[in-house]
Amino acid sequence: MLEIEGFDGLPIAVHVMGEGRDVVLIHGYFSNAYTNWIRYGHAAKLAEQGFRVIMPDLRGHGESGKPHDVAAYPPDALMRDGFALVERMGLTDYDLGGYSLGARTAVRMVVNGAAPRRLIVAGMGLAGLVDTHGKGGYYRNVLTNPGTFERGTSEWMTEAFLKTTKGDPVALLHILETFVDTAREEVAAIAQPAAVICGSEDQDNGIARDLADALADGRYIEIPGNHMNAVTRKELGQAMADFLSA
Repeated sequence: MLEIEGFDGLPIAVHVMGEGRDVVLIHGYFSNAYTNWIRYGHAAKLAEQGFRVIMPDLRGHGESGKPHDVAAYPPDALMRDGFALVERMGLTDYDLGGYSLGARTAVRMVVNGAAPRRLIVAGMGLAGLVDTHGKGGYYRNVLTNPGTFERGTSEWMTEAFLKTTKGDPVALLHILETFVDTAREEVAAIAQPAAVICGSEDQDNGIARDLADALADGRYIEIPGNHMNAVTRKELGQAMADFLSA
């Protein structure tokens, strides 16, 4: 693991695996690079295919800085950290992808001028890009009412996941303030070949097929699972490797 400075100097942890063509992968909300990309073998699959996999922990997550000052979480802070990563690591010819919030962050980077060769947008639908506050109330409820949810409910499972990743509720609440909507016209203007990879039971961020249709060069790839467990399936890593290696 190495450490870089985010756009405002905040320490950002970056996990790196493999050698070869650079691909930046950004994890989802409540998660971290290890959980999304390393634990279930996705990064190893890409490394086997000749990629250097670069996986930051988003601010407020994982081993990166988790300040409690809301001033550290301005709109598009995660996108700005993404540009800082590209600059500080000297990336010029690279691929870019993410899962859920990571996918949204990757899209925000591209519509603001990032120029990866290919784009992976996983665990994301069109609604999750154009209306980013759709589930904000749900997450605020989970973060501010711990221990009150009935076992087996969606909220209970989300809280359990937060515990497994040792998430910081204060920092994660502030992350919600960084969300910025992307206009449909901006989505349509993305020129890169883009893979929209989503679980067959996942509509947490809208309809993935709608996003693939809205992109200029989008393709929908369905894998098993819902939003919480599709990221654990070997099919995700295989789909990413196939798309980036084609």
